[in-house]
Amino acid sequence: MTPERVARIRSVLDRRQPDLAVITDRVTKPHNISAILRSCDAFAVPELQVVWPEQDFKTYRRRAAGSQHWVKVKTHASVTEAIHERKSQGFQVLAAHFSEQACPYDQLDFTRPTAFVMGAELDGVSEEALAQVDGQVSVPMQGMVESLNVSVVAALLLAEAGRQRRAAGFFDQPRLPEADYQRLFFEACYPDLARRCREKGLAYPRLLDNGDLEDSAAFSAAYNARVAEEHALQD
Repeated sequence: MTPERVARIRSVLDRRQPDLAVITDRVTKPHNISAILRSCDAFAVPELQVVWPEQDFKTYRRRAAGSQHWVKVKTHASVTEAIHERKSQGFQVLAAHFSEQACPYDQLDFTRPTAFVMGAELDGVSEEALAQVDGQVSVPMQGMVESLNVSVVAALLLAEAGRQRRAAGFFDQPRLPEADYQRLFFEACYPDLARRCREKGLAYPRLLDNGDLEDSAAFSAAYNARVAEEHALQD
């Protein structure tokens, strides 16, 4: 792990916004999911919530250009479940929906904990979701087209949220909880070792600021002991 790579990883984690999220409401086209996922990474969103009740969600991953390694993806069986989770965490939940009730995206406060609900390609945000959100947000159209692709709208909303948050100083210091920061730092620096830790049921070792293990000898001892324990059980 080069110093430059470690610095890049820390720079990304230092800017993550734990109180900014996206919920996709039955968006099913793989390229749209992938594009939204990439926008989440680009605009410092640490988690994408996907309502995907019927099909295998893994179908999109080859098109995500590696963004799934940087943004946690959580699936939900219903949009109600996803919205309830964010509301219980104190988020305002806004549906990206063009209607008379929708407020232009540059007239809302996105420095508040905010989750955007993005609707399906053909039908938009579901009635189920609209009945539960705190408000509706739209991107005003100035030309002949009446709407934009769902992934484009997501990018515009997240870009505006990023603009507001930069102006408010949200990117000036790390905002992730320390435990989440350390977990993501280790997984980014040592993805293979992180996988083996999960397989063995071992806690991730803490890292120094330069990416080195804080106590490599203790971790090696714990790992070898777990391997020996597994071998003993097999015998």
